[in-house]
Parts: sequence; C-alpha cells; structure tokens
Amino acid sequence: MDEGALRALVPRVLAVLVRRGEDFSAAEDALQEALLEAQRVWPEHPPRDPRAWLVTVATRRLVDVRRSEAARHRREEATYAEPRPVGAEEGDDTLFLLFCCCHPDLTPASQVALTLRAVGGLTTREIADAFYVPEATMAQRISRAKRALRDRRLDRAGDLAVVLRVLYLVYSAGHAGRVDLAGEAVRLARQLTLATEEPEARGLLALMLLNHARLPARLDPEGRIVTLDRQDRGLWDTREIAEGVRVLQSALAVGRPGRYQVEAAIAALHDDAAVAEETDWPQVLAWYDDLVALTDDPVRQDPAAVLGRAVAVGHVLGAAAGLRETDRLAGVIGDRHRWHAVRGHLHELGGDLPAAATAYAEAARLATNLAERDHLVRQAARARRGAGGPVAGAGMMPA
Repeated sequence: MDEGALRALVPRVLAVLVRRGEDFSAAEDALQEALLEAQRVWPEHPPRDPRAWLVTVATRRLVDVRRSEAARHRREEATYAEPRPVGAEEGDDTLFLLFCCCHPDLTPASQVALTLRAVGGLTTREIADAFYVPEATMAQRISRAKRALRDRRLDRAGDLAVVLRVLYLVYSAGHAGRVDLAGEAVRLARQLTLATEEPEARGLLALMLLNHARLPARLDPEGRIVTLDRQDRGLWDTREIAEGVRVLQSALAVGRPGRYQVEAAIAALHDDAAVAEETDWPQVLAWYDDLVALTDDPVRQDPAAVLGRAVAVGHVLGAAAGLRETDRLAGVIGDRHRWHAVRGHLHELGGDLPAAATAYAEAARLATNLAERDHLVRQAARARRGAGGPVAGAGMMPA
C-alpha cells in the first residue's frame, strides 16, 4: 500500500477508536504503534482489509496499556479484549474526527494544528514548517490540545460552523512551508461535503476551489506577488474553476445562502472574466451587499467584507465613493495595512498618484508578511513614478 493510501486510513482508524470513547492521545499513540507494525508485517503478509487490521492491532495495544493498570485490569480486559466490527462506522469517520479536533474547549490555533495532525495525517514537523514555527513549539501546541480533550467522551456531534471556520483558517494559512495547506484544506473540505448536505460546506469548498485555481499565477518567476488584474489567466486551472462553479450552483440551489456561498459567488465572477477589464463589478457589488447584510453591525463584526465592498463601490460608483466607504472603517481597522492598501488602490483608481503612493507606503510599513510588504513597497514606488495603470489593492481583491 502506498504512502498516500496509508495516510488516508489514519483519520478513519483514529475516528473508530475515539468514537468508542478512547482517550484521544492514547488512541493516536496506539495507532502509531499499529502503523509501525504494519510496515513490518504488510510487505510479506498484506491484509485483506487494511483498515480493520489497523483497528484490531491498535485496540490490542490499548488493551495492553490497560492491563498494566492494575486497578482497572479486570473490567477493561473484559470490555476491550475483542475488537468490535468497524464496517458500520466507515461512512462518517472523517467528519466525526473533524468535529473532535474542532472541540470548543480548544483555541483556534490548537483546532487547526490538531485537525492537520489527526485528520490531515501531517507530521508535527510538516505542520511546524507550514506555519514557520519551531517543531518543538508545534509539538507543545498539539500536546496541549490533546490534554484539553483528555477524559472527555467525544461521542456527540459538534458545531459544523466551527469545523468550517477551522478549515477556512487552514486554507487562509496559504501555501507556506513545504506543505500546501491550501491543498490540504481543499481535500478535507471535499471529504466534509461527502458527509453532510449543509450548503455552507459546499460553499466553502467552492470558495477554496475558485481561489485555489489561481495559484499558478499568484507569483512571478522571482516569487513576487502578482495582483489579480495582472495575472496571466491562461495559467489558471480551468477544471478547478469549473468544479467550483458546479459545487457553488448546487449549494445556492438549496436556497439558504451563507457567508461562504456569497464569497464563492464573488470569486466566481472574478474567475469568469477573461481579462480584468471584463469583471462584472456591478454583480460583484451586489454580492458584497448580500455579504455585509449577513451581520447586524458589519463595520465592527465583518470589516473585511466592508473593505472588499469599498473596492467594488470604487469600480462601480467611482473612487471617491469607495474612499468614503473606507472612512467608515477608520476607527476599526485604520491601523491595519490592508485598510491603507485599499485606499492606495482607490486613490490610484481615481488618478491621485501622490495620495496612492502615501497610502501604499503606510501599508508597507504596517505589513507583517514579508512578501506583501515588498509588494506594497513596489506599489508605492511605481505610484511615485506615475507609471502603470490601476492595480488591485495589494491582496484585498481575490488573488
């Protein structure tokens, strides 16, 4: 069995053990021992059912651990000596484990790390590399998450909204390190849609696909950011775009639009334009209107949506109107680099290059991501030279 197939088995086997009430950390340790045994035994004696084999061996390891605990020896030996059949649980194992990893007692950072470790099957080193933190730091984060789940019976459905948010955070972490977190998030979201009919799950998958399709054009050969309006659209993955549109249409057909579906609709409009100048900005604005209407106080509860809407307003009603929209956010995110970057874009859209250069320079000063900072420095320099045409707002428009 190849490494990819074996990795796909890991969350399914772990889910069976956790569903039975096993401690999360102990179940994972037992599974790791079973995987080591599989590497020794399978080359000469491959099992007919690899998943059942791993469940059986991991369960026996757990029994062995319990047998070393004298106080609980008799009761637990009788309970766990024979593995239970696993076939009936197969359908929703991954979904179940996703919910476990997104337990409300965990911090968002721990939810993301544990999801990648347990469900994604990534090593601690791979996760650490992806988030640019030391392996020891990530190991501690995962260990704390496991300790937080200790002695909890994880046998009840959790909040799907939390699971979707965690997958979105995984995707938003981008493509850093040696692990493509965005690709991993797409894979997990695809599995989730197979286990639930919730339209927002399909909306999230569609959003990921429609954005992920642009990945080949996001950086130039020197590794510099290429804004959406300047990307080579011939590099976009048209099959991924087509799949995203199909998934989005099936979600919208349910008639219960949510945040991810609306964001996916906006992404689809950008993907549909053969060139940037053909972008249907009135439709983009209409969808942003729907997005900000999802919250009672969007300026404070969803400033990113209001900021994105300001860009659309600038393209439909003029730069001055877009700038007035950003003024509403000055007291909320006026100290964030994206606010200044969007204002730089709108100033440039209106032809005020000195103001655009000032805004881009301030955005660069506030940016914490090195690639974005370098991009904004170049935007400011270009605006000062008065060269080029309007550009997308430094990552605020989909890229």
